[in-house]
Amino acid sequence: MKKTKVAFLFPGQGAQSVGMGFDLYQNSIKAKEVFEIANKTLGCDIAKICFEGPDEELKQTINTQPALTVVSIAALEAFMEKKPNVELCYTAGHSLGEYSAMYASNVLSIEDTFKAIQRRAQCMNEAAINNPGKMAAILGIESNKINDVLLDVKSGIVQVANYNTSEQTVITGEEKAIEEACNLLKEAGAKKVIMLNVSGAFHSSLMDSASREFKTFVESLNINDAKVPVITNIDACETILASDFKQKMPNQINSSVKWVDSINKMIENGVNNFIELGAGKVLSGLVKKINKEVNVYNIQDIDSLNKTCESLSL
Repeated sequence: MKKTKVAFLFPGQGAQSVGMGFDLYQNSIKAKEVFEIANKTLGCDIAKICFEGPDEELKQTINTQPALTVVSIAALEAFMEKKPNVELCYTAGHSLGEYSAMYASNVLSIEDTFKAIQRRAQCMNEAAINNPGKMAAILGIESNKINDVLLDVKSGIVQVANYNTSEQTVITGEEKAIEEACNLLKEAGAKKVIMLNVSGAFHSSLMDSASREFKTFVESLNINDAKVPVITNIDACETILASDFKQKMPNQINSSVKWVDSINKMIENGVNNFIELGAGKVLSGLVKKINKEVNVYNIQDIDSLNKTCESLSL
């Protein structure tokens, strides 16, 4: 019988929705504690923003990032409260989700995780105001072809932000350059181009100032070696050493998210069960598109928590 190997995954910006985390807050003592710690650490009622919105407030980067992080950690703690002895092989998170992964691997304390995400969001928000940009999802065309097309863009900066699946790639950059790239990609055979409702050109060189600012902040954090390897976005490599996290954390802000390679790395190393912890099911969908053979579970409320525990027989 094939051994059950588990990896935890944590979603990033775009997974948010008003009401997220409320069921966990009501039904799990550990999850409720997470929201209380977040409110105290962040100096605002992030629980209220998660539960009640309004949507426009939740969608602001400075709120979205801590809100999604608190929901992911609440889901994690609710799960660990129920199943404390789960054997975990890896953690990974999509963009800001990487911070929940670092918390799950004991790289950061819960307070430092919230402080880091709050400062990261502030740095990215400031960079977006000073260097406005756009992002677009490109569907139905391979990423290597996208990179070739982007070389022909003449109107400004455009790069790949996220390698999400073999058929879904997100590009990022200056508005005119994104528009030109989208037109060229349609001509090159892209089946669909979707402009994303985001406040900046994340994971691009337009975020260089945010990366520099955040690097200074990272020096103040108490970073530990990982107890469970984190598969990091910028290189899809197993990361354990505190010194490596210190370097990768600021670099992640203006580098591509190598999600396909990250998932494939874990599968190659025997992972056959992925548990997405937090709002929505975005990552569950991406994993299934990357590899249909693996088992994917999602924990975002008590019902999905119970179903996952039953299905995994943990």
